[in-house]
Amino acid sequence: MTQKTAIVTGAARGIGLATTKQFLAEGRRVAMIDRDAEALMAEAGQLQNVLPVVCDVSQPEQVSAMIDEVATKFGRIDALVNNAGVADFGPIEETSFERWRTVMATNLDGVFLCSQAAVPHLKEVQGAIVNIASISGLRASTLRVAYGTSKAGVIQLTQQQAAELGEYGIRANCVAPGPVRTKLAMAVHSPEIIAAYHDAIPLNRYGSEDEIASVIVFLCSDKASYVTGQTIASDGGFQSTGVGLPALRV
Repeated sequence: MTQKTAIVTGAARGIGLATTKQFLAEGRRVAMIDRDAEALMAEAGQLQNVLPVVCDVSQPEQVSAMIDEVATKFGRIDALVNNAGVADFGPIEETSFERWRTVMATNLDGVFLCSQAAVPHLKEVQGAIVNIASISGLRASTLRVAYGTSKAGVIQLTQQQAAELGEYGIRANCVAPGPVRTKLAMAVHSPEIIAAYHDAIPLNRYGSEDEIASVIVFLCSDKASYVTGQTIASDGGFQSTGVGLPALRV
């Protein structure tokens, strides 16, 4: 049980799946966590050295059972990547409390629950936590009252984790992705929005899932052994120019 391991939530697609593959490439075993059982099993079935676990990270009992299963089957937990999240964009006046709570339950509660459950195991190996926020958590934008607030909470939670868990050798960092060229983003972003993003991002393009995954894997590695409590915006410079684009307003 000496092979390093990682838990990746939201691992059935997107950044979570890209992160899983990069961890595997560097020799880790990976517990792939997702609530979409069909998509999770389909992707995990094409990979080796993975443990797929169906889990809704907003549910305390499911999280506890998931961490116990991973610890039992892997024997150790070296890294936790809290990537699972939901996006629900809309004006403040149209955001019901139910929609608000749905976003918070996964995006913020899920990070808290998974981290808390994993801490006893991370202590044993002086492991790492990487939470996935968003540039929407760093600066306000339109239509993101629930999403942006949840991600700002993730950033603060990361700092709390770093401050409290550092004495055990556990590092906690945060990645705040900017616009990423996912299938979903390309399906819902109009040509006007795509052009506006390109104009506002200093690198003049969307990021890729692999580019975000590379930052995550680095923060979990020994190369980042003196990095904790940090939020890295992997966004092509977008955060430095502001995020309130007129094209994103309704």
